[in-house]
Amino acid sequence: MSEEKTGAQIMCEALIREGVEVMFGIPGGAIMPFYFAMWEYRDQLRHVLCRHEQGAGHAAEGYARSTGKVGVCIGTSGPGATNLVTPIADAMMDSTPLVAITGQVSSAVLGKDAFQETDITGITMPITKHNYLVKRIEDLPWVFKEAFHIASTGRPGPVLIDITKDAQQARMVPDWDVKLNLPGYKPNYQGNRKQVREAIRLLMSACKPLIMVGNGVIMSGATEELRALAERTGIPVITTLHGIGAFPEDHPLSIGMPGMHGWVHVNRAIQECDVLLNIGGRFDDRVTGKASTFAPNARVIHIDIDPSEIGKNVKVTVPIVGDARMVISALLEEMPDRSELATLHSHASDWMEHIREMQATHQHKQQYIARPDVPMYLPPHDVYAALTRIVNQHGNYRIVTDVGQHQMWAAQLIDWHRPRTHITSGGAGTMGFAVPAAMGAAIAHPDETIWAICGDGGFQMTNQELATIVQEGIKNVKVAIINNGYLGMVRQWQELFENKRYSGTPLSGPDFARLAEAYGVRGITVEHTDEVADAINTAYEYDGSVVIDFRVEREVNVFPMVPQGKSIGDMITESPIV
Repeated sequence: MSEEKTGAQIMCEALIREGVEVMFGIPGGAIMPFYFAMWEYRDQLRHVLCRHEQGAGHAAEGYARSTGKVGVCIGTSGPGATNLVTPIADAMMDSTPLVAITGQVSSAVLGKDAFQETDITGITMPITKHNYLVKRIEDLPWVFKEAFHIASTGRPGPVLIDITKDAQQARMVPDWDVKLNLPGYKPNYQGNRKQVREAIRLLMSACKPLIMVGNGVIMSGATEELRALAERTGIPVITTLHGIGAFPEDHPLSIGMPGMHGWVHVNRAIQECDVLLNIGGRFDDRVTGKASTFAPNARVIHIDIDPSEIGKNVKVTVPIVGDARMVISALLEEMPDRSELATLHSHASDWMEHIREMQATHQHKQQYIARPDVPMYLPPHDVYAALTRIVNQHGNYRIVTDVGQHQMWAAQLIDWHRPRTHITSGGAGTMGFAVPAAMGAAIAHPDETIWAICGDGGFQMTNQELATIVQEGIKNVKVAIINNGYLGMVRQWQELFENKRYSGTPLSGPDFARLAEAYGVRGITVEHTDEVADAINTAYEYDGSVVIDFRVEREVNVFPMVPQGKSIGDMITESPIV
């Protein structure tokens, strides 16, 4: 305990004390002392050398989102640090626990425009829960302890630690007897019991109640409690894009996803409901549409660990600040016995019957629910039909999606049953997320198959991480590219609202299968429906990572769709006839 250590060694030991096992990063001048020290700890700290810091950040996100642990990414000063800005912003929007460690120029030249100097703490102030500029070796033990605590508690999020080179090189005997000193940072986990009882009173009085589930349920590990609450009350359950997997979609009380590309019957149920219980969701604009018209008849109960989210977008009748799992447990404890819930069950049953009637009226009309068996062309929906069938046959999988049309089709058309099996970039909508995030998830879960679903646009943003996958010997990443030769979602908007002025959206690309082979990854090209299942099965059989280039129809749209600025009750269900 009395041995002198460098600041870099103290950084490594602090990471080990926080339970970190893997980090994703790229070295450079200002972070080199840390990498020098890392060699001594290589049996305890695995470092994954990524090909771009953005890829490192997304890989750390994928690791965190799939495990619930804090992800760690590393960059040097200047461009290394600024390349981490996108994944840091992504983690902030999606409440992902992340610690980003960056090197900084020596304190003697701070503020003097030294080589690769950038004020990364200033840049990231709006997109981190907290950040630190460490100039003294003495501060390292408590800074790391605080950073991991802040990243993982309350509403999770990213924390940045920027450490000058001289602080990494200095020497001292570390004092690990540090206590957290965070005045004002006291997340409320329990929830107010009076508000809990008021929420129950509202639910008991409802004729058309709904439960809306967000990512907070998954992050708090509340899926079993949620299921118990739904079954105790009989109330239908909606899962947002980030809530997918929190409630099994084959459960009789599951009705699907709401929002811009949610189902018609789900959005209409929201517009008709009289009590809406939102657990761990933030009423994002992609869920609410025009907020002033959202759930106009509903008294809203909102459970969220972040008090700033309650009432921010939607007026709330009963606010409850707390952890989703603890608050749902309190609801179950305070709930009357089954005999007193008979009226609620009766109303909820009649209400569910009405929702199912709306579903029968609208959902079967969607052109992609059932496609004709025509082998000579490839509708994207045929890819998803085969994918959901085969991955659920195999089991033990997770799916990471990029951003765009393919992302919405995956949310709509794949059957989701378990938490942390659907990982996507929601709030920031970051193209290029999927491949590195899938790599992070694959490292965390080497015995599972990790599917990365991308568009041809997003894939070309971070496909260099295939080299990392090969170098690290990762065999369980399977990439499905929904290749339509466009920036598809933007093209869809141009088609529907801009008279088909396809400005900046037609997209070329390489032969993706051959590109994959050049990286040392198995590549497969699919052009017809009758080849899809064989390609997916081949990916499962192959002992290594695989890229499948699904060359789909070019101008297929995602429906239903709520136009920007419209109510979620105003949905487009098909392309206008021109």
